[in-house]
Amino acid sequence: MAKLASKTYGEALFELALDKNTLEDTKTEVTNVKIALNENMELIKILNHPKIDKEEKVTLVEKIFKGKISDDLCGFLVIMVEKDRYNEIISAFNYFIDKVNEYQKLGVAYVTSAIELSKDKKKKIEQKLISTTEYKSFDIYYTVDKSIIVGLIIRIGDRVVDSSVKTKIDLMSKELNKLQIS
Repeated sequence: MAKLASKTYGEALFELALDKNTLEDTKTEVTNVKIALNENMELIKILNHPKIDKEEKVTLVEKIFKGKISDDLCGFLVIMVEKDRYNEIISAFNYFIDKVNEYQKLGVAYVTSAIELSKDKKKKIEQKLISTTEYKSFDIYYTVDKSIIVGLIIRIGDRVVDSSVKTKIDLMSKELNKLQIS
């Protein structure tokens, strides 16, 4: 149910920003508000507190954000609080950001390698991803995991390309375990 609510609210925010031609500005504001919420757990506790009535929560949200973010985003936060959906604010923001990225053909990739990659290798990986996907550009996050031995693991959304030696060894090991020795 929470996933449906965050999708519904995130979609509504996306449509509003698209209609008003403020996608990029709204994305920046959403990112900043998301960071502020994640860094201020006291606000989350107040919003979740059952003994604080809704009007006080709305007043608090308006006091904190009004004039610092667009009226549309502030109104969005107020609606989320009024509808008791403050637990889904971050999820709705994540959905919104993902939706904007898809709309702008901006991909997000996570690349794991066994060693630190050079700038040249990183550029080649980005060019290959752009040429083999529908995306125009990528935000790529690199990590090093020596346990994969050699190769790369690339994740874009729910798609994973795993060319690591560790995975190949694991697959061969499973196949060998299936064989019965007679």
